[in-house]
Amino acid sequence: MEANITFILAPLHGITNYHFRNCLHRHVGEIDVAVTPFLAAQELAKLNVRKWPDIQPTNNTGMTIIPQLMGNEPRQMTDTLKALSTLGYQQVNWNIGCPSAQVVRKQRGCGLMPHADKVEAVVAAASREVPECHFSVKMRTGWSNPAEGLEIIERLNPYPIDFIAIHPRLGVQEYNGTPDWELFGEMCERTRHRIVYSGDIVDLDSYLRFRACFPDVTDIMLGRGILRNIFLAEELTAGETLPLEVKRQRFADFYHDLIETLAEARGRQHILSLLKELWHYFATFYQLSPQELTNLLRITDIDEFERRTMEIAGKE
Repeated sequence: MEANITFILAPLHGITNYHFRNCLHRHVGEIDVAVTPFLAAQELAKLNVRKWPDIQPTNNTGMTIIPQLMGNEPRQMTDTLKALSTLGYQQVNWNIGCPSAQVVRKQRGCGLMPHADKVEAVVAAASREVPECHFSVKMRTGWSNPAEGLEIIERLNPYPIDFIAIHPRLGVQEYNGTPDWELFGEMCERTRHRIVYSGDIVDLDSYLRFRACFPDVTDIMLGRGILRNIFLAEELTAGETLPLEVKRQRFADFYHDLIETLAEARGRQHILSLLKELWHYFATFYQLSPQELTNLLRITDIDEFERRTMEIAGKE
């Protein structure tokens, strides 16, 4: 039985919205904190946080929510932090790890990592102008060179950062290859801040190998692993896998709830693309073959897609 480990739901843009998070909270245990998909930091004149439904307190009644921001200008970041405080948020995360090409070419996300001066300028402004905010950073080991991540880690040491979440891959790798645990260990040694680990914890075996190497890291962010098995945090906490039939019945209840929740919020005709995106991950849970998944994703009618996926989930 694993104790004193905090599992955090990772932000997956366009997927882990508040509808998904609330359904997950209703059906799954052991995940009490979620970082939201990123929002664009803006200057005060352009800000209207009421237009961000994903972070409205009334839409988030289960997990503790940490809004995540994307940006590279100190003024935009501090203005947005102040605006978020009006909604009651005292924890905010900054994304400098996203490897998406369209983000990187704007020198945002992981595109900031070769520019330690700009990273430090934002963190310095946040700690100076919004000291009440528990500001955290989500990063990688660098964009194209591990020296970038090591420099940023040391540059951040003087500042009162809540935590640093590290995905130990370079941005140019995207999600290919394996996490660099040796470099992750070096980053842990060089920082004075609390570290959250993120990257390829997908089952009990990968979790136990990580814990054996890094027993002092007690905060773990789960992303793709949770989408492939929504009961992952429960199994990691228990130290054993749940019975398959129990998981399938519980997943079917979760999936039915998710469809109903999304349909009510967005209308049935507008949820097909999101459900298809989710089934790229859910297919692993149901061990669909590549051809079975392809056939499923070719369906263009929402009623037919729901019928077929409900059959797979065992609700029909």
